[in-house]
Amino acid sequence: MRVALMITCFNDALFPDTGKAVLTVLRRLGVEVDFPAAQACCAQPMVNTGYLDEAVPVVRNFVRAFEGYDAIVAPSGSCAGSIRHQHGLVARRSGDAGLATAVARLAPRSYEFSEFLVDVLGVEDVGASFPHRVTFHPTCHSLRMLGVGDRPQRLLRKVHGLQLVDLPAAGECCGFGGTFAVKNADTSIAMGADKARRVLETGAEVLVAGDNSCLMHIGGILSRQRAGVRVMHLAEVLASHEGAA
Repeated sequence: MRVALMITCFNDALFPDTGKAVLTVLRRLGVEVDFPAAQACCAQPMVNTGYLDEAVPVVRNFVRAFEGYDAIVAPSGSCAGSIRHQHGLVARRSGDAGLATAVARLAPRSYEFSEFLVDVLGVEDVGASFPHRVTFHPTCHSLRMLGVGDRPQRLLRKVHGLQLVDLPAAGECCGFGGTFAVKNADTSIAMGADKARRVLETGAEVLVAGDNSCLMHIGGILSRQRAGVRVMHLAEVLASHEGAA
């Protein structure tokens, strides 16, 4: 199986350790991963703000970069959701039947990280060790667009030494929402503060999620509150051998 890593703009620019963690986990499981150098943005920011025509060349680039792979893995429910559900809309709008066909072929091969581990590899125990009290924030696109469900929690429960505690009102949005956080800053901050308060109610040492965009938003609020709660991407926890004998 030919597997490609779609690192996403956010991780490439701000959180490169997440991509390294994905590679660590997959290689531990015997999966060889390619990194197509031609990859760029998935086009989600343009689609979300109504610039569908401008998104067409971005989707074309995605097809060129990833065609021929059996699976495309993204450590982001947000970007994986865009590939699976928004690319088809963009391709159909373009009037290019060839692009629409290529997108229809690639979209079902695109997976959020936890989906790939659980559904494609059939693995829940990845051999990780992380002796900390953890709570998990399920991000909006992973829940509502992809239907990832409890796959991340199933993976976390298999991590040696990890204590997973439920996050109250877990399904509520954290308020980031990409450009929403810029255009509606006051509302975004209020939603983030609600989420941060819920995190503190759990007594967790670490907040984990599958999207670094949400973690940056919640983590920034927790940091300004000097709450003492770390934020980590799911992949980083699953790559950890902390506390292993």
